[in-house]
Amino acid sequence: MLKIEDINVFYGKIHAIHDLSFHVKEGEIVTLIGANGAGKTTILKTISGILTPSSGIVKFRDENMASIPAHQIIDMGMAHVPEGRRVFSKMSVLENLEMGAFIRKDQREIKEDLEMVFTRFPRLKERMKQTAGTLSGGEQQMLAMGRALMSRPRIILMDEPSMGLAPILVDEIFKIIRDVNDAGTTVLLVEQNANKALKIADRGYVLETGSIIAEGKASDLLEDQAVKEAYLGG
Repeated sequence: MLKIEDINVFYGKIHAIHDLSFHVKEGEIVTLIGANGAGKTTILKTISGILTPSSGIVKFRDENMASIPAHQIIDMGMAHVPEGRRVFSKMSVLENLEMGAFIRKDQREIKEDLEMVFTRFPRLKERMKQTAGTLSGGEQQMLAMGRALMSRPRIILMDEPSMGLAPILVDEIFKIIRDVNDAGTTVLLVEQNANKALKIADRGYVLETGSIIAEGKASDLLEDQAVKEAYLGG
């Protein structure tokens, strides 16, 4: 479904991503783990068209994404839940969710998907008319995920969904990610909580300073001694 081939990304003169290649198959949860500054967020921004690689190819469903503007990529079936939630803070919960379906015209199915989001995130239904900026961090993360689901994505990119959340909410968010995948949406997950990410993922890639240093089945990476020592607390 998603194939990244030898991409290089620069911030000015800083070489952030080095000849990086990986893939995501339809129906998988694939996780990218690594320390701060490893390049995880840069990779997601490159995939979703926010950044342009200086070389290499990003293919989504066999189509080269190089010539496709970022605002059109969502229409192809890709949604991005950015780091830090990025909800529309002055709009209501309902308005945020409606913005997720902005490109769609199928009003009946939009209504059905809204009910699906409210079923998956009951707290959002309770706070439907509340201004998004007044929600807790966990509720804003649920709203960002719900807004992405309103576009009916084939694949959803999630950037640090557990960041800053209480442990009980982290468990809830990871359960929802698993449920979203079980319902048919492919997931590319960037996470600093490597233990949680690898426990729900099918496969994983370990990043260090813009390069992949290890990859494999998530279950194997959980048992890899070097990964344990560097990212899983020994």
